[in-house]
Amino acid sequence: MDAGFTAEQDEIRRTLRELLRARCGPAELRAAVDTPTGHDPALWTALAEQLGLPGLALPETYGGVGCSVTELALACEETGRFLAPSPLLATTTLAAPLLLALGTDAQRAELLPRIASGTLTATLAVPGTHLATALALTGDNAGDWAGGGRAGGVQARRAGDGWRLYGQADQVLDGHSARLLLVAAHAGGFARSRTLLFLVREDAAGLVRTRQTALDATRPQARVQLRDTHAELLGGEEADVLTALAVLGDSAAAVLAGEAVGAADRALGLTVAYVRQREQFGRPIGSFQAVKHRLADVYVQVQAARSAAYYAAWAAAHGERAGGLALAQALEALRSASAEGIQLHGGIGFTWEHEAHLYFKRACGDELLFGPAHRLRAHAADAAHLFASVEVAV
Repeated sequence: MDAGFTAEQDEIRRTLRELLRARCGPAELRAAVDTPTGHDPALWTALAEQLGLPGLALPETYGGVGCSVTELALACEETGRFLAPSPLLATTTLAAPLLLALGTDAQRAELLPRIASGTLTATLAVPGTHLATALALTGDNAGDWAGGGRAGGVQARRAGDGWRLYGQADQVLDGHSARLLLVAAHAGGFARSRTLLFLVREDAAGLVRTRQTALDATRPQARVQLRDTHAELLGGEEADVLTALAVLGDSAAAVLAGEAVGAADRALGLTVAYVRQREQFGRPIGSFQAVKHRLADVYVQVQAARSAAYYAAWAAAHGERAGGLALAQALEALRSASAEGIQLHGGIGFTWEHEAHLYFKRACGDELLFGPAHRLRAHAADAAHLFASVEVAV
């Protein structure tokens, strides 16, 4: 592994940081999350047209930039730094890789260029609250999370030359505004029980979408109800959906780890700047040894999480898996950085008007969606057979 950045990677990070600094301040962020969509369409257009961010990790054949997951994770470090309100995670990190991996030639040719241009937003809808399970982040995804032939989940049945879906997904990122849904559903009953992915268009009859009040307002979620909704099968019935979701889970975890590191770094930076200018007993509170020690501990956590996130991003592009562990470390670093930030800001840190709480909610919200950290680590240990008993011949 080469620990240095290429000139292209440095340029992506620099250009994106400058754009977000100019267009994604605290006021713009709050205005965006209060809109019906929960994000800023103008910012999304700028990210697409000026930087090609939605297609960063898509092949040039489909209008993308042709970079890897590594570059996408580095870019998301910058979007995480500003908690940028955009459908980047749902569209580019979750939906686009599945379309690329499982879609037919016709489906790829129709949908991926529109995603790369930013004109089509998409998301992954998983039954119930099982996103982390479906992505194999906190356990094996071969269970009955999609429905298992029983009531609940999302059920798929054939209807003429198409499919019909019935069920509900409760934590769909940008599910209220995405123009295309990739819905995981159970099909086949008990005889041929399997999980498949389906394409549901925004105007499909029987599709009911309701934005939910999320802990993290910068990461909007929706409840998606499918009431005998027409759907198109993604790829073929022989597609290995569970493996594709597990592979996606690792790369998504690497991207999320990068995003969390950017947010943690920003939360720490805000706190350091504040303790340098806030005075108590005639001196800046940052000069007190206790405050220095606490912030030094956070700094070490953030730097360790950054190293883990960079390695996971590199590994995801080279066929190795380290995303779950990196995400666990990054989420813990973000939680520590944001919690210390709230406390060291004193009274103002507890107010709704200050942005410190937004970073803490991002840490807690991501753990609810993709974690928690101890389960991410436990699954990684199980996958590596770290605590498996070994019989020793005497």
